[in-house]
Amino acid sequence: MNENTMIENEVLQQLGKKAKQSARNLRSLSAEDKNEALLSMAKALKDNHEKILEANAQDIKNGQENGLSEALVERLTLNENRLEGIAGGLIKMAGLEDPTARSDGQWVNEAGLSISKKRVPLGVIGIIYESRPNVTADASGLCLKAGNAVILRGGKEAMNSNKAIVEVLQGGLAKTNVPKDSIQLITDPSRELAAEFMQFNESVDCLIPRGGAGLIQAVLKQATVPVIETGTGNCHMYVHESADIDMAKSILVNAKTHRVSVCNALETLLVDKSIAADVMPELTEALDEAGVTVHGDETVCGLVENAVPAEESDYTDEYLGYDIAVKVVDGYDSAIGHIEQYSTGHSDVIVATDYQAIQNFLNDVDSAAVYVNASTRFSDGEMFGFGGEIGISTQKLHARGPMGLEALTSYKYVVEGSGQIRE
Repeated sequence: MNENTMIENEVLQQLGKKAKQSARNLRSLSAEDKNEALLSMAKALKDNHEKILEANAQDIKNGQENGLSEALVERLTLNENRLEGIAGGLIKMAGLEDPTARSDGQWVNEAGLSISKKRVPLGVIGIIYESRPNVTADASGLCLKAGNAVILRGGKEAMNSNKAIVEVLQGGLAKTNVPKDSIQLITDPSRELAAEFMQFNESVDCLIPRGGAGLIQAVLKQATVPVIETGTGNCHMYVHESADIDMAKSILVNAKTHRVSVCNALETLLVDKSIAADVMPELTEALDEAGVTVHGDETVCGLVENAVPAEESDYTDEYLGYDIAVKVVDGYDSAIGHIEQYSTGHSDVIVATDYQAIQNFLNDVDSAAVYVNASTRFSDGEMFGFGGEIGISTQKLHARGPMGLEALTSYKYVVEGSGQIRE
């Protein structure tokens, strides 16, 4: 199927038609209209939390019966605190500046034309994602705030949760000027329909995948709709010989164990050879106390009693669980070489006090987020002040890093004249 092929699936056609009409209506709504809708959505989530948690409990039960991994069950799970956080994210979005209410620049050319570069919505955004039902609300809120309609395609393991959340959000929209069809959910979990969705150019303006490497690569290979690639997170922490070890230990445990199943969780620890014998036992003991299994190179295994010999895959793959790859490096250049080879360009951190080493690291590491003496867990749209995120992009075109509202817009040129013609 090429991008000129018309999609014949009736369900997709209906979703696309409603989304296109909603996107047209959203373009003419004020920031106040959209903010009112976000607040109404947040209230609806709070008022209907029992309905959502009951649906989520069924998904968890089904997932456990079907052998879903512990990490995926953790991603799937909602509770009162997480729902409160999701609703709070929508409220924060309502307080943010509307990205479509401003221009990126304005000037007058030699012909006397007034030219301005105005932010505009992308239109209809398709989101394909796995496991995490919080994405349903976060993505809906961000798309709406930026003036976009959204069609969601979540994983089958979270279908009951996603249905409940979308119904609740649409109920909130029904009380406002924003069309309730601005948010729609594909309820057919088949791969065939997903493949058609990826090639639905006639109605979808942009596609954003959120999930594991398999999902992202499948979308990149099959889609004809323009894709914003969100990357996997093989995140590294480099403990330089100048590091404050107490600080390193605190950051290490937080980055690895605060929430192991997310893409900004730490997966690899690199330690300078000059300090390894002194600090490795202390660092790995902290990991052991947190229930983390160390997969180490030969030097690490010689220093750490419970370490498991590392294989090549330990340095290339996301664990998304209570495992970490650990390697002793000969020095700064060796650490940078390892990160250059294995990092997915998501988030990498140096723990150091040496000013020059820090500055070199910031220049040498080409990742979407580069940290000094802080946990990679801060790679998050809400933590960056965006009110939420649509995903974390590891590509370099259009958007990079945690994608907030501006990443969900494009621009057009508005040209105003007084009868000018080109000679």
